[in-house]
Amino acid sequence: MRPLQRFSAEYLESIRASSPDEIVRFLDEFRQLQTPDRPSRLISMRVPEPLLTCFKEKCRLEGTRYQTRVKQLMTEWLGWTETT
Repeated sequence: MRPLQRFSAEYLESIRASSPDEIVRFLDEFRQLQTPDRPSRLISMRVPEPLLTCFKEKCRLEGTRYQTRVKQLMTEWLGWTETT
């Protein structure tokens, strides 16, 4: 089950002010991010065990796969608005 995303009143107000071109651009960029044929690369990294254990547990409680959440956090941190 996927978690429910909640939006702040400020965010919703900013979306209401979007032009049709901005909305179309957002939807196209979002579609590109979700395209399953984008190649992925297997990585390996060392993470302190207590940190990984707590992260996995929080993801489990939120109903999110932890690797998916890592990718979401990377995307958010980069502030991606366009795909490369």
